[in-house]
Amino acid sequence: MANRLRPSVIGLLSRLGLLVALAAPLAAQAGGTVSGRVAIIEGDGGSAGDVAQTVVWLSGVTAPPGIPSQAEMATEGKQFVPRLLVLAEGSTVAFPNHDPFNHNVFSLTPEATFDLGLYGRGQAKSTAFPRSGVIRIYCNVHAQMRGLVVVLQSALYTQPGADGGFRLEAVPPGDYILHAWHERAGEVNQSLAVTGQPQPPVMLNLDARGYHLVQHKDKNGHSYSDRTRGSRRY
Repeated sequence: MANRLRPSVIGLLSRLGLLVALAAPLAAQAGGTVSGRVAIIEGDGGSAGDVAQTVVWLSGVTAPPGIPSQAEMATEGKQFVPRLLVLAEGSTVAFPNHDPFNHNVFSLTPEATFDLGLYGRGQAKSTAFPRSGVIRIYCNVHAQMRGLVVVLQSALYTQPGADGGFRLEAVPPGDYILHAWHERAGEVNQSLAVTGQPQPPVMLNLDARGYHLVQHKDKNGHSYSDRTRGSRRY
């Protein structure tokens, strides 16, 4: 009896060994987790309260490409809402007007130059964002309105919480550049190797001490304060 069972036992062990051998590369392909914290240093040496407006992403040959989507950035109370969008290349953004007066949304950023013209309450106009970059959005009527669309090639992106903590999961193993960008502090990056093994959190420090706001021009390159608006009301 023992001799007759031995081949089946050997076969079972062989199959188990094969499953274990297959499981190892599959576990590695499942990817790792990249986590850490972002801090923004202000002029007084303290930390910024708007750290959640930071964009964190990974770039590299093994980074999966982002999937284009459709999003909205409304005009409301003479502001863009939300003020910041993070999207994949090829995405489209609609700009519905919720205010009881006209807006003219435009951008002069080379990666996505557009002018949606003047339109009123209840109307919406859209535009596509085909190239990666930081797209600065303005209104040709209201100088205080500023919006940002961060367009990325990689699908591996996130924004930190109010405490600066961030987490990217299911990152394929490989060599990456970890980026962090904030409007007032610019971009920092560092090389990062991702494996299937746990790795220590990453600390990213952004320096906003040199930031000062510069008033943008209108879509024709003129100063808002110098324009002659006649009897129009906004």
